[in-house]
Amino acid sequence: MTDVVTVRGEDELVARAGHLLVAPREEFLCAATDLNTWDRSGIRERLADRMRMTAPPTGIVRKLFSPAVLDDDRSVAHLATVAAGGARIRICRADLPRETIVVDHRLAVLADTGADAARTFTLVTSPGVVAGVRALFDAAWEQAVPLAEYARAGIPALRPETRAILRELAAGRKDEAAARTLGLSLRTYRRRVAELMDLLGAESRFQAGARARALGL
Repeated sequence: MTDVVTVRGEDELVARAGHLLVAPREEFLCAATDLNTWDRSGIRERLADRMRMTAPPTGIVRKLFSPAVLDDDRSVAHLATVAAGGARIRICRADLPRETIVVDHRLAVLADTGADAARTFTLVTSPGVVAGVRALFDAAWEQAVPLAEYARAGIPALRPETRAILRELAAGRKDEAAARTLGLSLRTYRRRVAELMDLLGAESRFQAGARARALGL
């Protein structure tokens, strides 16, 4: 591979660099807004299939995400699984300008900001440039917060009534039934739900539930 190669789409990315991505020996670094960055067309599953045909990866795994990764149930569950497997995960409150993978100090993959499956990836093997990308990752990592610590720090003080509303939302009960159970008027219940969503920084009830679970509420 030449020092810098641009590929289009995840199929070409897997074809050109999949063997390096699936079995890092020293270190695997990943910075992304959320889990969809590297999985828009099933790339994670395809790499996992390839990994099963090779030696298992070793070395340190560090993954850096924005808080948006906690907005989705499946993402939260996946992060828990990855962390249980030994990966170090941190949440970066600052914007991540470029979503990046660095493997074994010898390959950096920079994803563009395109929204479709045919977006481009820049593969860099120049030692000096890879070292520079890794240094930027390390700087962001030092400013980020470990996943568990971020969750604990973000837990708001909830009144018992608010926690009861969370339980009603988690049970999937309709507003009318939940309001009756809690002894609230429908209007009051809906107002409290809106306040709870605002407190959790959620734009939907689904996001509120995912955020609450991530925070252990």
